[in-house]
This record gives sequence, C-alpha cells and structure tokens, in this order.
Amino acid sequence: MSEIRDFRIDIPQSDLDSLRSKLADVRWPAQVSGTGWSRGVPVDHLKDLVAYWADGYDWRAWEKRLNAHPQFVTEIDGQDIHFIHVRSSREDALPLLLAHGWPGSIVEFLDVIEPLSADFHLVIPSHPNFGFSGPTADAGWDSFRIAKAYAQLMARLGYDRYGVQGGDFGAFIAPDLGRVAPEHVVGVHVNAATAGFIPFGGVEEETLASLTDGEKVRLERMQNFLSDGNGYFQIMATRPHTIGFGLADSPVGLLAWIGEKMHDWAYPAGSIDRDHLLTNVMVYWLTNTGSSSTQMYYESMHTGNWPTPSQTPTAVANFAEDIAIRRFSEPLNNIVRWTEYDRGGHFAAMEAPDLLVSDVREFFSSLR
Repeated sequence: MSEIRDFRIDIPQSDLDSLRSKLADVRWPAQVSGTGWSRGVPVDHLKDLVAYWADGYDWRAWEKRLNAHPQFVTEIDGQDIHFIHVRSSREDALPLLLAHGWPGSIVEFLDVIEPLSADFHLVIPSHPNFGFSGPTADAGWDSFRIAKAYAQLMARLGYDRYGVQGGDFGAFIAPDLGRVAPEHVVGVHVNAATAGFIPFGGVEEETLASLTDGEKVRLERMQNFLSDGNGYFQIMATRPHTIGFGLADSPVGLLAWIGEKMHDWAYPAGSIDRDHLLTNVMVYWLTNTGSSSTQMYYESMHTGNWPTPSQTPTAVANFAEDIAIRRFSEPLNNIVRWTEYDRGGHFAAMEAPDLLVSDVREFFSSLR
C-alpha cells in the first residue's frame, strides 16, 4: 500500500467536448442593473469569461505545463494523494512541502516551482477532496488528519527534516504539520493566515486601544469579511452537499463560485489573469472535486482537533489583503519572523511570486 506510482494528467477529449457543449447551452440569470460586484459576479463579466473559456482558452497547453513537472500518486490512510515532486539540483537542498488553499490548487504554485527548486526539494500535494487526489471515501479529513497524512508522505519520500509553506487552508495544514511532526518539521511558513492568527471572538477595549494603525486596518478588514464576505463559508461549513450539486453539474456555476473569490481576494481586485483562473477552475471541473472540496469547510467547523500551542519556528508573510495580526498569533504559534507587504493578495504565489519566494528563502536559510 506504500507504493508510489507515476502520474500524468491526460484528460480525455470527450471530457473537453462535453464541457464545451455545456458552455454553449447556458441559461443566464437576470440581475439588478448597475450594481457591479456588490451583489456577486456580474453577468456580463461572466459571459465574457465563458466565451473565452469556450473558444480561446487552451487546456492542452496548460496540461502540458503541469505535466512538465514530475507527478505521483500514493495511498495514505485509505486515500490516494496526488503530488508534484521536483527535486533540486542541490543534493543538500531542504525538502519543502507547499500546501494550497481553497479555492486554489496545485496551479497556484506554477510560477514559484522553478525559483524555489533552486534551493528546495519541492513536494506539492493536491489535498484529499481536491483535484487529482479526488474525493475521499469517508468523512473526517480536517487539517489535522491531512497533516498526519503529509507527515507519512514526507517519510515515504525519505525526507527526515523538512519545511512546510501554506496559504489559506494551507495555513491550517502547515501549522498542524508542525504540531504532528515537530521532530521533523524545521519551520512553518504561512500567508493568507486566519485561524490561529486572528482574534477569536471579540477584542477587549483595552486591546483595541493599543492596536497600531496597521493592526486596526487588518482587524477592520477581518470584521468586514465576517459581516459581508462570509456567506460562502457558512454555506460550505453547514450544507456542503447542497451547494455541491451546482458545483458538480454546472461549469458556469463552478466558475462563478470560485471566480468571485479569485477576483475579490486578489490585490488589486480582478488582477489574476483569466488563464490562471480558468486553469484552476479546470482542475476542479475535470476531477469533479468542486463539491468534495467544500467538505474542508464542514470538517474545519466540526472537528475535535483544535490547535494547541506549537514550538515549531513559524514565519508569517502578510500580503496586502491578509488579516493576520501578530499579537493574536503568538499564543498558538512560535513566531520568529513577521513580514508585511504592500502588494500581493490572498493568492500570493500567483500574484507576487517574487516576494513569496524571497520570504520563504530568507526564513528557511536560518533553519537549515
């Protein structure tokens, strides 16, 4: 059961033809005019994007780009785990696991693989319920269980000492990997960090009064998200199966659900190019994991594996739209590096790969 199998993406043409047929037969909704993005994705924006998806976007070119990197599958805890594995030309390079978030995928890391592989042996998994790892057969795949599976994966690859980097849901998994395998994880690096890095519940008046201007901005951004941008979270954390029907059967529904977040969470909004966006959506569509990926939110809100204080050295890279605040991160994390950037958004590996690569290199250079 510990076999590591070669893997290559090879989507049947019939799947691409079926997708194009669906894109040609969309029933578009009526919308309130003049509202822009305030009520969600504008229909005219999505019509233009779908037209390009059907007649301009080239999946085969992106499939070739993904296949340029060695890929494998292995079974752990009853689940197939798909991963990219790029070894550095430096034999003494530090192994580094990169953990994507939602609504991301391995596509997030395409622009950082080459520069990071100069210094690191890279392991980039598709999480259980995501992409080419496919849906799981059972419940319970929270970040803690995924972290334990990744500890087994790194051991199976022969890596005894390694680092881990993650954003969004990857910033749940990365610290948990430092908790479940502290004797092997030399350091944890996160961006787009939330749980464990932001206040839980209200903030006392005395603490509010002591916040810096930058901390106040991030706290206000968090509060705006909770009041106006958190609906998707509540749906997927409570009724993932219901939204899943639309995500599994309608490519336009999947594009709208993912595309809204990749638009709104970028900095500036809408700055992620459409080919990267569509390739990311294609990974969900072609593997039918739009629905199963939502289980991550349900598992996170129904888990018994709440984070405990960690002694693993941890670095936080806060990009322009991130909301982590150091004073609220320190009770659970051993923060040894904290960097603030005025550009780049939630999808840092796509939006500001130069900054992310530099920050990762500098942090782990002190831990080798």
